[in-house]
Amino acid sequence: MPAKTDSRTIPRLILCADDFGLSPEISRTIAELAAEGRINAISCMAVCAGWARDSALLRSLPASIEVGLHLVLTGEPPLTAMPGLAPDGRLPTIKQLQRDAAARRLPLDEIAAEIAAQFDRFIDIHGRAPAFVDGHQHAHVLPGIREIMLAETARRAPAAWLRNCEDRLSAMLSRPFRGKALGNAWHSRGLKRSAAAHGLSCNDSFAGHYDFAADYAPLFPRFLRRPGAFHLVMCHPGSGELAGDMIAAGRRREAAALRTMTMRDIAARHDLEFRS
Repeated sequence: MPAKTDSRTIPRLILCADDFGLSPEISRTIAELAAEGRINAISCMAVCAGWARDSALLRSLPASIEVGLHLVLTGEPPLTAMPGLAPDGRLPTIKQLQRDAAARRLPLDEIAAEIAAQFDRFIDIHGRAPAFVDGHQHAHVLPGIREIMLAETARRAPAAWLRNCEDRLSAMLSRPFRGKALGNAWHSRGLKRSAAAHGLSCNDSFAGHYDFAADYAPLFPRFLRRPGAFHLVMCHPGSGELAGDMIAAGRRREAAALRTMTMRDIAARHDLEFRS
């Protein structure tokens, strides 16, 4: 868990690679970047068939690499029967999930069972509770889902921190692709307060939004503008091709760029500490 900060502590950078477990190539690329000290957190899709196989890649990584649970409620086959949310055996799109959450018509009993099953599978395979919890396409912050996620995390991983997409307006406006950042922040509003009521912590600032088409290396330092005390940046490196993966080319560009970066030095230039 990130150390608590005070006025004498340098703000900390967590660079988290999402979607571990989605494919062997994505998982292998993420594990390699972690072993090289390019990233320091990995968010895992325990819902995926490859999670049990790919988790072996995590065992040789430094203990300082934080390994978390990437809850999945969109796009993939669920672990449990979900006739209300996934009647055809595949979870809905994020837009449909957002609409149903806003209308308060989600099958919350099904979602609670699925979230519990994803915690179970993560812990069964990884051998311990997640260091943090977030959501694929940030679905974990949506109304109804949020309350279930908070309760389950407090019960199963009370030391974990949660991904919060909220940030100061001035910070979001100083970074690229502000529209995406503002949209995710809107959906996350109030999460930090609700997490605290469950005894859970969150990151203080959040970045990494872009269109998966831009040149990643020159873009990356802009994600580090106006950080909070615990600054979380998401990334999506990978390799190979995967049917239906609309950001496969972006994953390859990210991985290639990250392999050229000395993250500790980049962080230091922005008055951040990066531990790997």
